Parts: sequence; structure tokens; C-alpha cells
Amino acid sequence: MSRIVILVGSMRKNGNTDILAKAFAEGAGQKNEVDIISVADYKVNPCIGCNSCFDREGHGCFQADDMQKIYPKLEKADMLVVASPVYFYGISAQLKAIVDRLHTPMRNNFKIKKLALLLVAAAELPTVFDSIKLQYQLVLDFFHLEDAGMVLVRGVKDKGDIKNHPALKDAFALGKNL
Repeated sequence: MSRIVILVGSMRKNGNTDILAKAFAEGAGQKNEVDIISVADYKVNPCIGCNSCFDREGHGCFQADDMQKIYPKLEKADMLVVASPVYFYGISAQLKAIVDRLHTPMRNNFKIKKLALLLVAAAELPTVFDSIKLQYQLVLDFFHLEDAGMVLVRGVKDKGDIKNHPALKDAFALGKNL
């Protein structure tokens, strides 16, 4: 049994990204402990690049925000899943703030070994996911993580468009097969 944390990067509750992440969680939850962290539930400031966390005892950030609630969950995780809507060929700003706040020596205490990616885009362009996939691969390489898989969904714009989409079965299966 693994501990899996899903970072959901959509501010829209019960939107397409949320539904996709829940399908994954339902499959993964059959054999694993799953914790969903939705950016809509946390207030996380962006990293300002001051690097004070490198000098502070415990390597905590000086910013007193909800990232202090997220770090302990990531510390216990064996696997991380990044789920995001695609905004201008990138992950959401709220999710990027969390990712950037992992620029801290505290991440050296994390035992995450696997990473998965769930993306939802309104556009149907064949290249809509390319920039995020490149960043994903760079993170896998830098941290020597195992790629647990991806579910990439094009053409879902309005809330609920993903309902009955085959990608929900793919996300469920990806989670179940962990």
C-alpha cells in the first residue's frame, strides 16, 4: 500500500480536472491511501526566490500561509500526481505556486518515488500538452522519479464536458493498476 497525494490545480470545484482526479483516486484508492489536495482549498503565495528556507532551521518558508499544511502531506507520500487544467500551455498559476514552493531543502525529506500527470485542455491542438510534458520529463529526470503514467484530455472546456469521456476510465485504470 502506497500513500498517494494528488495535487489538483483547478479553482473550479467539480470541474473537469476535479472529475478526472477523482476518477484516478477512485481506482488508486482500492489498494492505496489517497489524499487529494485542491488548490481551491488552500491559500499559497508564490515563491519569491529569497532562498531564506536554505538558512532557516527546519528549512521552512518565512511565508505563513497554507503551504505549511501541504508540506507534511508531501513528506509522507510515496507518489505524487499532478492534475491541472491547461492555461496558455502551462499548469494553473495556483498549482505552479505550490510547485515553486517545493524549492526548499525540505523536499530532500520527501520519499516520493513515482509521479503521474493528469491534464485537461479546452483546445484540441495536437501540441497543447507539449510544454507541460517537457517540464514533467525534466522533473522526472532531475529527481530520478518513475513515470507512473499520464492521462491527457483535449477538447473539454465547459464544466462537466468530461463526464462520460473515455479518459475517466483511463484515469481509473491508471490508479487501479498502481
